[in-house]
Amino acid sequence: MDTQVADTLLGSLIDGRYRIRGRVARGGMATVYTATDERLERTVAVKIIHPTQAPEARARTAGFVARFTDEAKTIARLTHPSVVAVYDQGTHAGLPYLVMEYVRGRTLRDVLTERRRLNPDEALAIAEQMLAAIAAAHRAGLVHRDVKPENVLVAEAPTGGPGNLVDSVVKVADFGLARAVEASAEEENGNQLMATVAYVAPELVTEGRADPRTDVYSAGIVLFEMLTGRVPYDGDRPVEVAWQHVDCDVPAPSTLVPGLPRVLDDLVGRATRRDPGARPADAGALLAEVQVARDDLGNTNSHTAVLRRLDGESAPMAQPTMVVAAVQPAQRPAWARLPDGGGGRGSRRYRPAEDESLGARLAALRARVMGSPRGRLAVAAAAVVLGLVAAIGGWWFGVGRYTVAPQLVSLTRAQAEAQASRGGFTLRYADPRYDEKVPKDNVLSQNPSSAARILKGGTITLTLSLGPEQLPVPDVVGQDFELAKTQLTDAKLVPVKGPARYDDALPAGVVLETNPKVGTVVKPGAKVTLVLSKGRAPITVPNLVGKNINEARGILAQLGLTPVETYKDSDKPRDEVLGQSPADGAGVEKGAQVKLEISKGPPQVAVPRVIDMPCQQAKQVLESQGFPVNIQLNPNGVARFQNPPENTPVPPGTQVTVTCL
Repeated sequence: MDTQVADTLLGSLIDGRYRIRGRVARGGMATVYTATDERLERTVAVKIIHPTQAPEARARTAGFVARFTDEAKTIARLTHPSVVAVYDQGTHAGLPYLVMEYVRGRTLRDVLTERRRLNPDEALAIAEQMLAAIAAAHRAGLVHRDVKPENVLVAEAPTGGPGNLVDSVVKVADFGLARAVEASAEEENGNQLMATVAYVAPELVTEGRADPRTDVYSAGIVLFEMLTGRVPYDGDRPVEVAWQHVDCDVPAPSTLVPGLPRVLDDLVGRATRRDPGARPADAGALLAEVQVARDDLGNTNSHTAVLRRLDGESAPMAQPTMVVAAVQPAQRPAWARLPDGGGGRGSRRYRPAEDESLGARLAALRARVMGSPRGRLAVAAAAVVLGLVAAIGGWWFGVGRYTVAPQLVSLTRAQAEAQASRGGFTLRYADPRYDEKVPKDNVLSQNPSSAARILKGGTITLTLSLGPEQLPVPDVVGQDFELAKTQLTDAKLVPVKGPARYDDALPAGVVLETNPKVGTVVKPGAKVTLVLSKGRAPITVPNLVGKNINEARGILAQLGLTPVETYKDSDKPRDEVLGQSPADGAGVEKGAQVKLEISKGPPQVAVPRVIDMPCQQAKQVLESQGFPVNIQLNPNGVARFQNPPENTPVPPGTQVTVTCL
């Protein structure tokens, strides 16, 4: 059955100011809504932690809750037009929330899904604004750690031109996972991978550390995807993709899209070097290179690049390139210009094109060296040495420094720690998970997996089992059906509407009982049947106690109710109603049974024999046993007759007539 529940926050007013209008996105820990700021009459975005995170779940994710609470202060420092701004922060119903700038547009992921890939001028224009935002974060001592198209918002172009991505406004979102550089250093021991594997930097995979050059690498992968329409690496498992970043160089974009200018290959290549020290120092440095690349491409007058041979022979080789529209430095906003303000040729730090005089000098040097036997021998010896160095270095970096991870899955925690210690590995633990088959505290999974490559003395992340998950049925008795359904769904149970019945105490639609009962331990996904109240029944039971059974039958017949009679001994008169169920005032349906307890009357006693006794003695005997006495004829005579006769069973208090002669 359908267990979807309505979002209770929709239409609500937060802090007497923000009216929730719609839900934009829902993540693992928080949900983003659109809202109207009724004080300033503007549309904003509200990010609020899920109700399931408080209070029990919040205790398990205290680090996340603290980061969420500090997010407003963190982003507030990034006052930059390409960073999604934060306006306010507070709590609603005990849940922390952020009020942020609402960007009317799409994510870069949506753009790439629609367009597949972008033209070079569009890709560089988006990269400029994206890097300007990340550079602002780096200047504030922050590292984003998760640069990807999903976190880049592309708003409508100010010129209103359809599909004009060059003039679009780009903003970077989700700095909630950003860490201060100092905090990042402290987290290195945790070796936590906080990035998407398609864009993850090699040092995050091997060492778990992040600095501004980590964001530079991810931005380079994003630029690669904008130019080619795909990410450089793919695999069946995320860990395989992550290790390709460690083991392989990112291919040149022109190998996938022939005709792309060489300057773009060099730009992507520098940003995605596996060695962090070979990349631009931060996003600001990469931004300067992107701006110079835009100038170079825009000022190119020829569609063909002429490559000269090293030996000086002028044998031109035609290499088709794409033309990029010129973007004059003065047209950029102040925050996006080069440090010297003009982006002139003298400020360039990136110039991949060869200079003709340099080529001539190199050709002359080559001729002098190769013209001498000693020179040729020196070149050969140098080539051999370089080959050996390359071979040894290649073996070390490719094979020698690696080993294979041991098999730790299904071992107990103590066994896994002992085996990892014997192999010289360090263990860290991810959040444990419930599992129906693996016992508690046994290893459920490991990363890297067994037999996978790992640095000698590296770190293996283990996930321990919590055993089968057991959930108590929550107490939803007395709650409205929708609220009870929401609470059961949040508790990972499946609510089922059961049969309803009348109830005098609870109104219609309120839960009367659950099946299984409240507190019963069940597995996640178990069905819980809710018995609902139909409200008070239409017929009110009258008070029948003290009435004769015949009168009671007549009253019940008029109401359409059925009497169920039970007789019992009582000192009350015979056929008098002693009790009833349901009680008077209770509500019942037509045709319902009303149970009646009816008196059999007092228990009977036997009349004693008083014949032949003196009349006064006979009177005393009868009165001592509770019988009233009526003396006839001679009170001083002898009793000759009695009525009722001796040994006759009669109710207590029955009068006995004695005739004396």
